Amino acid sequence: MPTPPKEIVISKKRVGERVRALREARDMSQGDLAKVLGIQPTNVSAIERGVRGLSLQQLAKLATALDVSPGAILNGQSSKGSRGASSDRLPRGFKRIRSLPRTKRRVLYEIIEAFLDKHISSDRA
Repeated sequence: MPTPPKEIVISKKRVGERVRALREARDMSQGDLAKVLGIQPTNVSAIERGVRGLSLQQLAKLATALDVSPGAILNGQSSKGSRGASSDRLPRGFKRIRSLPRTKRRVLYEIIEAFLDKHISSDRA
């Protein structure tokens, strides 16, 4: 039986364009974002070009790192109000992080990544 053609529900190219725009709006390099996601900068480049898709785990980390909802990344939905009550506290903190020099932001992203790795893996156990 022939395989039916794949239906493209969400364009990787459009997702990549949104990721790039969101990353640049937050003054993050591809290397900064790669550290948060736990991937190589070349993979961030491939995501932004629409060559590579995102796993669900990467989407969740990406949404947190960019302070948007997953819907904002996938289909451009407004992130306002979609992240819950705690979202009111996040923008101020992320603005302060963006004001740090790039080297200090990288250190902070490494700390966040280590924290997430520890707590996500311990929550699954």
